[in-house]
Amino acid sequence: MITDKDDDLVEEIAASEVYVEEESDSDQDPDEFYRLNAFRVVYQTNNFLLPQISDLISSRKVINIRPEYQRRLRWSDKQKSRLIESLLLNIPIPPVFFFESRAAEYEVMDGQQRLNAIKEFLNNDFKLKGLTVLWPLNGLTYSNLPPRVSRGLKRSVVSAITLLLESDVEEVTGRGISNSDIRRFIFDRLNTGGKPLNAQELRNAIYPSKFNDSIINITRNRVFTTIWGIPNYTEADPNDYYENPRRQRNRLYSTMGDCEIVLRYFALQDGDHIRGSMRGILDECMRRFMKLSEEQCGEMEKSYISRLELANRIFSGKPFEIPDHAGRRRKSVALQDAVMVACDKMWRNREKLIAVGAGIQSDLDHLATDEDAGPILTGQANTAPAIKLRLEMVQRVFRSNLKA
Repeated sequence: MITDKDDDLVEEIAASEVYVEEESDSDQDPDEFYRLNAFRVVYQTNNFLLPQISDLISSRKVINIRPEYQRRLRWSDKQKSRLIESLLLNIPIPPVFFFESRAAEYEVMDGQQRLNAIKEFLNNDFKLKGLTVLWPLNGLTYSNLPPRVSRGLKRSVVSAITLLLESDVEEVTGRGISNSDIRRFIFDRLNTGGKPLNAQELRNAIYPSKFNDSIINITRNRVFTTIWGIPNYTEADPNDYYENPRRQRNRLYSTMGDCEIVLRYFALQDGDHIRGSMRGILDECMRRFMKLSEEQCGEMEKSYISRLELANRIFSGKPFEIPDHAGRRRKSVALQDAVMVACDKMWRNREKLIAVGAGIQSDLDHLATDEDAGPILTGQANTAPAIKLRLEMVQRVFRSNLKA
């Protein structure tokens, strides 16, 4: 269920990321720049009938519809129905894009929502609704369609553009352009016509790594989901994680805000890396940890969960909550950043911190409503100096209560 609290958290995350375009170097010779920096993407185009698409997706052997770098499912049944109506009317829809991850194995780079809608409808998972042209079909599933309509849908075609392995270059001579840079470029261009990827969805797409896998693993932890109000992962098959309708309606989950919450902790642990905008800090963290091993990332997962469990105990199961000026309590992502870093810095004193938790909460509540400290603590001021001040402010609260 989408709640006002979900919206507030998502808006807080989005507001914290300020992006500044870099100025171009106008003195560069265009011919020389093109020679050193140009890369050519190799691709092929195919057309698939809808039943073929459904079979390829269901087999899970050739096409991975949900590589971890894809955004999470967001389409409503009405949006899915409009796609089916477009196919029945033979209205051209944008092609889907596949990426050849291994020889003859493909990941969906763009078009996940469309492919999922086709698969779900052919599996009778939803009824058509909100159709404006073929309105008599509203309320019908695939198996209930009249024979002529069903045959028409089976003849519908989806175009697929496949980026082949030859595009997977490690570096472009002269500038050091990596495969991640090319992915960023392609994802940016693919999403200019539709709903753009948000900052965390883009990071998830262009920085595939064991570290990114660990971030996703952490967001599935029961303590994490309980704290942030995300439906718990109880599905037996991990492939079904994405299908949970309650989870899809949760704004933190659907926008990957949960992943950004975890990333912020790792990005802000070391003060030397807190410079520039929050967006730049988070991007740099993803790049910095791309080469970590599975073992190193496993240790980072354990560290995060242990600090999260400590925060949960310090604040009696309600961490990261502060009052607003109306006296209502709400969760704050900015406060989460500072509390988690403080738990890490003062890990040796964890038992004492639990004992003085009530005092810590009281002091933070007081700061949250203070005219000067409040904007710093709640992230309204979000420059690099303000972030450092917020981290130090919360650590001071922790230290003062340990001495009391």
